[in-house]
Amino acid sequence: MSQLAHDLHAVAPPTLDNFVAGRNRECLARLRALAAGDRGQRFVYLWGASGSGRSHLLRALATHGVRLDAAAPPHTFAFDPGCVLYAADDVHAMDGDRQRALFHLFNQVQADPRCALVTSGDRPPLALPVREDLRTRLGWGMVFELHLLSDEEKADVLLTVATERGVTLAPDVVPWMLTHRARDIRALLALFDALDRYAFERKRPITLPLVREWQQRELPPAAGPDPGAPFGRAGAG
Repeated sequence: MSQLAHDLHAVAPPTLDNFVAGRNRECLARLRALAAGDRGQRFVYLWGASGSGRSHLLRALATHGVRLDAAAPPHTFAFDPGCVLYAADDVHAMDGDRQRALFHLFNQVQADPRCALVTSGDRPPLALPVREDLRTRLGWGMVFELHLLSDEEKADVLLTVATERGVTLAPDVVPWMLTHRARDIRALLALFDALDRYAFERKRPITLPLVREWQQRELPPAAGPDPGAPFGRAGAG
């Protein structure tokens, strides 16, 4: 039964299709175009708070190109003639060697009209704590601020997923999730998946009594609402 529950309720990896756009539809459309080969705008910079979906989108692009991380070795930033789409996450956290490598990658991508580069950080380009020449390049192309979903949009997503799965969800469960647990949508979906699996194994609907039972089994005691635990963030942003 446990294996069956896992198979039925496995959490899908990040894709452009399962990104919940909300007010970020224009940004999503631009990334879809890049992934499809449109090179009208070859440089895109995304910025926003943790939980806004920056890392989700860059991980989604990994199926179309190469993803580069702030923690990755500088040599992984090398230009590859066989690659036409690059992505660099968490630019604000890069050390000097990685900034230098990314700067050179920008120049090489610019010189090849087949190529595009998507980068992301936690603030607008001009406010980034990086070298000046890199900061300038990060603002070259299209810049998108990623907006967090509203609570109403998050609730709609959770209810839609429940309906698609044929899951019975008590009306007070979603408000509880939004009040007492993590607030970004990927973390909320992971929490819903855990509750769904627990309810499935016990052949019960998802109600607040079941949620509290699951919480006592799975989580350490928490003193009041704790938006940062246990699902404080899903990825880097």
